[in-house]
Amino acid sequence: MIVSTATRVGMGNLVGVVAAVSAGGAGAVFWMWVTALIGSSTAFIEATLAQMHKERDPLYGGFRGGPAYYIHDYIEGRTGKKKNHVLVSVLFAVSGLICWCGISQVISNSVAASFENAFSIPPLYTTIVLVILAAVIVLRKNATVKVLDLMVPFMAVCYFFITIFIIVTNIGSLPGVFVRIIQEAFGARQVVAGGFGAVLMNGVKRGLFSNEAGSGSAPCAAAAAECDKPVKAGFTQALGVFIDTIVICSCTAMIMLLVPEKLLAGKEGMDLLQTAMKYHLGEFGVIFIAVTLFLFSFSTFLGILFYARSNVAYLLGDKWCWQTAYKVLALVMLFIGGIATYTFVWDLGDVGIGLMTIFNIGALYLMSGQALDELKVYEASKKNKKS
Repeated sequence: MIVSTATRVGMGNLVGVVAAVSAGGAGAVFWMWVTALIGSSTAFIEATLAQMHKERDPLYGGFRGGPAYYIHDYIEGRTGKKKNHVLVSVLFAVSGLICWCGISQVISNSVAASFENAFSIPPLYTTIVLVILAAVIVLRKNATVKVLDLMVPFMAVCYFFITIFIIVTNIGSLPGVFVRIIQEAFGARQVVAGGFGAVLMNGVKRGLFSNEAGSGSAPCAAAAAECDKPVKAGFTQALGVFIDTIVICSCTAMIMLLVPEKLLAGKEGMDLLQTAMKYHLGEFGVIFIAVTLFLFSFSTFLGILFYARSNVAYLLGDKWCWQTAYKVLALVMLFIGGIATYTFVWDLGDVGIGLMTIFNIGALYLMSGQALDELKVYEASKKNKKS
């Protein structure tokens, strides 16, 4: 589960929240919360299905799976015919690979911008170093998971305690922040100005980008977990969505919303978050968020390449050449994103994750009964043990 944690509790908690607040204002945070509450249930269903329909991975060892695999099994079961590929599974896998290339761009763009603000390092230099470090790790067979095992707990704990410190020291301003979030989520000013749609859209889009619930990304990692009961993976993923958005994303939002609005006027992207951190912690805050973003982004990049493994294999078979080819493509996109504009790099990721969600949610609607039946079996076994 450490891989899905790396991507879910990772870059999206910083970049996703910043993008939502930049484009949709404080009201977007409310819709991120709504997305998380709904997303917990979809995360349970998709992770349970991933466990139920996983298969052995002959390349990396262990198991693999995800939406492409459980959709494939569903279509085969309905038609009664064995198939090499299923159209919907192919479309999902292609959409996923497009999305993860887009996210690679967002990663390098955000890291390059934050290092330029914190250390005055030109984006090109930061991007080159990031790509080289990533290449050293991802082009090796199983180095990805080993690195994530070390990085994820450390970075999550450090970021959480710093954000809690900021919130506690500004506790008196919190009620006003919550009032602002609710007012801008439903406020008459946003409706009259035609901004309500933007608030809702950006809250939902960036909430999905952060917690991934329903998009079909996390099941690619959930399938690789070794569980004696499929629903246990479902419970873990559901809890992860809740903690990711309701707790950690809210912390990031509070960091920005506890700053006087005039100080953040006209700012977007990582410049917005670093200005907020400077207000709270001085120059240390700017440096801290740059280093934190680097770690979060790096872990997210490693995580999405883990997701890509099973989808590349589904499309092109169990050949190392195709695995390596996609990794090289992702590294190229990582480089391009570091020198591109902030708004441009979101487009590819948004298109990909939108298509993934459409295909996956359709499958979850049709297959949710399987996961719920598995839940009933699990609950019955627990009752029998008690009696």
